[in-house]
Amino acid sequence: MTSKIGVLFVCTGNICRSPTAEAVFRHKVRLAGLETRFLIDSAGTHGYHTGDPPDPRAIATALERGVDMRDLRARKVETQDFDRFNHIYAMDRGHYAMLDRLGGAGPLSMFLEENADVPDPYYGGQKDFDRVFALVDAACDRLLAALQDRYLL
Repeated sequence: MTSKIGVLFVCTGNICRSPTAEAVFRHKVRLAGLETRFLIDSAGTHGYHTGDPPDPRAIATALERGVDMRDLRARKVETQDFDRFNHIYAMDRGHYAMLDRLGGAGPLSMFLEENADVPDPYYGGQKDFDRVFALVDAACDRLLAALQDRYLL
């Protein structure tokens, strides 16, 4: 683990849900003046889109809300991530199960409260991307507050 607090968000292809969470969390951490305290990243359980930017609909949805994720690129999660990150957040139960098999439950948690899934907006429309952004935004507020309490930031 690094000396920074490592936070990794994971979805399927790393082009919709997890990069949205990464970008929103980075934005909130920056606003809190804590960017030097965190290592924040996202990844996918599959390498379908490795090297690609986030889905254009996810980018547009985030930009409309003041969050820029255009610089992010998809990557596949690696076993080393379980050593690099203190906290790994699965976007849904399927991701959780895959991550559990890959590296064990150590730093692994579901992203949303009550183990709810963040729905995949990929095959949906704008309302689905809006819903995902709203879920992620609220969850990132809770996550940052919880980590600030835990690490006394």
